Amino acid sequence: MIKMKITFSPKTRIGKLSIGLTMLYLLLLIVFFAFMLFGLVTFNEGHWWDLIVGVSVILILSAFITGIIAVIKSKNRSVLLYISIFIISCSILFLLLHSLFIND
Repeated sequence: MIKMKITFSPKTRIGKLSIGLTMLYLLLLIVFFAFMLFGLVTFNEGHWWDLIVGVSVILILSAFITGIIAVIKSKNRSVLLYISIFIISCSILFLLLHSLFIND
């Protein structure tokens, strides 16, 4: 039987990078929606939403790739890394499936 040691935080550099990119992605969305809540930014004026989505897609794809590499290649087993991959997978699925139901 294979014994796996699971830690709370990642020990490798690439695992920490994946966690950092995921946190940056979440922070970016939280700040944008906070600005919307206070009326500083709207969907209709300017290209803020386009910019946020473009940066977010780059962040989540980078975080997903580094997270998978950390798990497979570096054998990094950590709770935060698995949570990060789960959040990113849900975000990617939302973006892909949401575009199926847009009626323009």
